[in-house]
Amino acid sequence: EVGAWTYHYSDQGDYTWEQARNYCQTFFTDLVAIQNKQEIEYLNESLPFHGRYYWIGIRKLGGTWTWVGTKKALTKEAENWAAGEPNNRRSNQDCVEIYIKRQRESGKWNDEPCNRKKKALCYRASCQPFPCSQRGECVETIGSYRCECYPGFHGPECEDVVQCAKLEPKGTRMNCSHPYGDFSYNSTCTFRCQEGFERQGEGTLRCLASQQWSADTPTCTAITCPVLSAPDRGELNCSHLHGDFTFGSTCAFSCQTGFALVGPESRECTATGTWTGNGPQCKAIACPELSAPDRGELNCSHLHGDFTFGSTCTFSCQMGFALVGPESRECTAAGTWTGDTPRCEAITCPVLSAPDRGEMNCSHLHGNFAFGSTCTFSCQMGFALTGPESHECTATGTWTGDTPQCEAITCPVLSAPQWGELNCSHLHRDFAFGSTCAFSCQTGFLLMGPGSRECMATGIWSGDAPRCEAITCPVLSAPDQGELNCSHLHGDFTFGSTCAFSCQTGFALVGPESRECTATGTWTGDTPRCKAIACPELSAPDRGELNCSHLHGDFTFGSTCTFSCQMGFALMGPESRECTAAGTWTGDTPQCEGRIAARVQAIKCSALATPKMGQFACSHLHGDFAFGSVCAFSCQMGFVLMGSESRECTAMGTWTGDNPQCKALSCPVLDPPSRGQLSCSHTYGNFTYNATCTFSCEEGFVRMGAEVLRCVATGNWTRHPPICAG
Repeated sequence: EVGAWTYHYSDQGDYTWEQARNYCQTFFTDLVAIQNKQEIEYLNESLPFHGRYYWIGIRKLGGTWTWVGTKKALTKEAENWAAGEPNNRRSNQDCVEIYIKRQRESGKWNDEPCNRKKKALCYRASCQPFPCSQRGECVETIGSYRCECYPGFHGPECEDVVQCAKLEPKGTRMNCSHPYGDFSYNSTCTFRCQEGFERQGEGTLRCLASQQWSADTPTCTAITCPVLSAPDRGELNCSHLHGDFTFGSTCAFSCQTGFALVGPESRECTATGTWTGNGPQCKAIACPELSAPDRGELNCSHLHGDFTFGSTCTFSCQMGFALVGPESRECTAAGTWTGDTPRCEAITCPVLSAPDRGEMNCSHLHGNFAFGSTCTFSCQMGFALTGPESHECTATGTWTGDTPQCEAITCPVLSAPQWGELNCSHLHRDFAFGSTCAFSCQTGFLLMGPGSRECMATGIWSGDAPRCEAITCPVLSAPDQGELNCSHLHGDFTFGSTCAFSCQTGFALVGPESRECTATGTWTGDTPRCKAIACPELSAPDRGELNCSHLHGDFTFGSTCTFSCQMGFALMGPESRECTAAGTWTGDTPQCEGRIAARVQAIKCSALATPKMGQFACSHLHGDFAFGSVCAFSCQMGFVLMGSESRECTAMGTWTGDNPQCKALSCPVLDPPSRGQLSCSHTYGNFTYNATCTFSCEEGFVRMGAEVLRCVATGNWTRHPPICAG
């Protein structure tokens, strides 16, 4: 026990940490709180050794080691742990013991489980209730205590108070409270100003522990209002009591000529720092609002506001209209406009009239034949408008386009039909509405279609286009064993057609060589025929017989006669003879002689055959087709010989040369006409002798020329190819 601070321990038994604290708080103040090393040395010397040691007033609260008496955390500087402590073995060591008279580390601390039983180490405090004049904190010391004074206090028991300088403000009202004496620590003074003035500085001052006031003494200055300026186009005149534009200042307002004051004539700065009334304005004197004239425009410039003093408005008219009146007006200071109200009038165009053979229909927007007027033109039936269909009156006072006219509608120009004539009468102009054309044909032609046509209002001719067709004659055919070759000027077997007749080899023509189709539809001359040429009549040789075959009549061209002898006689000469186209027989006249005379005979060659579409004539020296026989070949009309013209029987029994052939003559190849078709039949080969080709045209096109062409023996076609005309 030392002075007023004493230590105690439980000598009757051991307690858990909680039991030890209850024991100390019941009989003393609390578990001991170690404050310095001197205190530790004192306890280690004064207390007896106890094997379980002593509990002290430190415990882990919320993970922090805390002095339970003051509830202050253990600082690093105050720690007195034994080596390796605290170690929180088994994670339940939340209370602290002190080693007293331990051989090692005596006086050091160790963390232990709170449920273990040890001696309670207690203390009794030296500080009494309400210590240090209640102006400081009582701090326990060994055997005594000391006062740690709060700020603003001093002295052993904190009985003295800090003093600040006495306040003496000027022009402000002050109200103070002094808890510890006039103008001492924690004295507070509040300041306020008269109406119309405001404080400059803090409103409340407090005496601090440093013997200084918390701020400088405030002052009062007149409240300021916003600086006023003269209104636009006006003037400002002010008087100031306490300073420019402050409480009590008064300002008067006025306006320039042409402007009127809107708002108060004067304003005063009030105690709230605002001016009485609203800010006045100088508003330009207004004139009546103007509007644009009908069909016109208005363009204004406003200096001081719409349609007010100084505003100027200019007038203009839309395109096609002219201004009547002043071009501009100005708003005066009296609130009236200069000049009279202008207007816009439509510009006029010259009066129009309907075209000859036509009509006119007009619509007028702004007056007869004035800007915007539109006139449309039309023509009577059969007439077409030349020029614009409508005119419009423009802004320049002229009409759009040229003057229209009504002209008779034209029909396509007509021409006389081929082999015909055209005679027209025209009412309005050539081949136009009302024109009439009459048609006729030349001798030998007939008119097919209307005799006249009229140009109608639709621009087309009445009826179909007529044509002149050649008068036809009966179709001719070639005579038997003959040929027909015709030239047609105007169509097959029509007026002007000419047909020539010829006969095949071995035949002679009986009748006219040609016939012509006349304008009456009949042929000139009689029908000709082809008659076979006759050879002299033959008789059987003496001691022999004659056997003949006749193709075209007894002993005529093509007749063949064979000879034979009675038994015991031999035929000397050709075995057969043929009547040729020259009217003579082939070979010599044979004879029948006795056997002895006929022992020696000429070597024979094979009998020759007549080529197709040809003929041959032979001369036999030693008998038909025997050594020395010579045969000449020729072709019918329209064919040409291909090969040897003659062949001779040699001593070898063979003929010289090759077998000749008769090939049909070729005509130029034909093509179908444009917009037409071609259909051909070929007797002897494509486009060869006697081939015929028929021409036709597509719908809407007319054939100009012969319909049928034939390839003749000259290698030419009977007519030029036709064309198809639209």
